[in-house]
Amino acid sequence: MYTPSHFHTDDVTAMHAAMKRHPFALLVTPHAGELHMTHLPFHLDTGRGPRGTLQAHLAHANPHCAALKAGAPSVVVFQGPNAYVSPRWYTDPAKNVPTWNYVAIHAHGRPVATEDPQTLMGYISALTDEHEAYIERPWSIEEAEAHAAHLVGHIVGFELAIERLEGKFKLSQNRPQADRALVMREFGKSGDTVVAEMLELMQSLYAEDGALR
Repeated sequence: MYTPSHFHTDDVTAMHAAMKRHPFALLVTPHAGELHMTHLPFHLDTGRGPRGTLQAHLAHANPHCAALKAGAPSVVVFQGPNAYVSPRWYTDPAKNVPTWNYVAIHAHGRPVATEDPQTLMGYISALTDEHEAYIERPWSIEEAEAHAAHLVGHIVGFELAIERLEGKFKLSQNRPQADRALVMREFGKSGDTVVAEMLELMQSLYAEDGALR
């Protein structure tokens, strides 16, 4: 991923936080002359390995499974918040063009596939429990254990120990202080929750006047 130095990060904690907040990602695996791409929800286990371990599953009928079983090097592409930035928000709009602030994270590693029913149930349970935690009456896999046990015969699970993490956090770091302040002010006027998250990230870096914290 092309990442100018302004936007590069090695902060594993910040990258993990973005990955957990936006767990629906793109798995990309080149194998046997083809490029396999599948969109999946991922569970991130931050306690396993220096960069964490990802878990997911996909349909057995998906041709991507052959690449996973072969352990082909893969990348999981996570996209965090993103927001359009108008030149009108800069101190000199006539000398600027539109741009986009965004967060992107690439997790590289070799997948290890499994079809073991007990392991698959563990993957599904971990993913489900993570997202049901925000629901008023959380659903548990135990409520449909027999049905889930039947379905695991139709999926392939995998773990990907993250060997390399690339993080790009484009948050107006290359702009003058005054411009950053104006962009944050305009983001603050938006009712969009994604823009609000972008503003939250910028506010973690800059004071209200755009100065670095």
